[in-house]
Amino acid sequence: MPREAEISLNERAFIQQALQEDLRLDGRAFDAFRPLQLTFGDEYGVADVQLGKTRVIARVSVEVTTPPPERKFDGVFQIITEFSPMASPAFEIGRPTDAEVILSRILEKAIRRSNALDTESLCIIAGLKCFALRADVHIVDHDGGLIDASCIAVMAALQHFRRPDVIVEGERATVLSVREREPIPLSILHQPLCVTFSYFEDEDVFLVDANAAEEQVRQGEVIVTMNRHGEVCQIAKYGGATMDPLAILNCTNIALQKVRELSKFIQARLDEDAAKRNAGGLLAELSAENAR
Repeated sequence: MPREAEISLNERAFIQQALQEDLRLDGRAFDAFRPLQLTFGDEYGVADVQLGKTRVIARVSVEVTTPPPERKFDGVFQIITEFSPMASPAFEIGRPTDAEVILSRILEKAIRRSNALDTESLCIIAGLKCFALRADVHIVDHDGGLIDASCIAVMAALQHFRRPDVIVEGERATVLSVREREPIPLSILHQPLCVTFSYFEDEDVFLVDANAAEEQVRQGEVIVTMNRHGEVCQIAKYGGATMDPLAILNCTNIALQKVRELSKFIQARLDEDAAKRNAGGLLAELSAENAR
């Protein structure tokens, strides 16, 4: 079975020695993220996130379907993860690794189960028709921090996406095209984001956004999911290292600060994209009519 290329014993000892001296190999502070880039595609609902050398692309799509009988007034929302063999030699199509299982589980709890998306707004006709929303997460390049980058990509894609408008006449629903009516943004109730802390028990150190080499050396990890209002959506711990409760509480305080910074960053990129689209869209047409 394919495996991740492991670092040597000398590299492992070097990283541990650097942490004892309060240093990281790339010169970052212990609570600092790598450089973050967020770009949107030409169509709505495509977000490309680059966190250091890690790259994740999320794409949101929608179709009309029949709601499940037990949830007649809700739409359908699901998150699908896909690990490309190009990202790492450890990934293989059709054979999910532990990393893929953990990522799917974390995103499911962080976004779908925390009701970040108002699924009732996806209902068209109760019990007959609804929108089925699907977020595909493609891991293009892996250098650590997959959970944080994937959560940013999915939330950015959901906020960027626009669903088609519908006209309902009795039990008949007509889905309108983009030319007929402007598509509608999704109803986002809150914006949960993940911050992963890598724990080194021997040095009693927590690192934010560890790269692939640091992830191989760590003895445990804590994933804190919060929104910018300070509401904790989930706390997940993996690894056998023991952790002090006060240390985890300190992690939530750091996570809140990071989540607020990430939320502002995402909103700024969304505003830039909206301004770019409006420059050649309706505003340009209106200004042309005024000029005439």
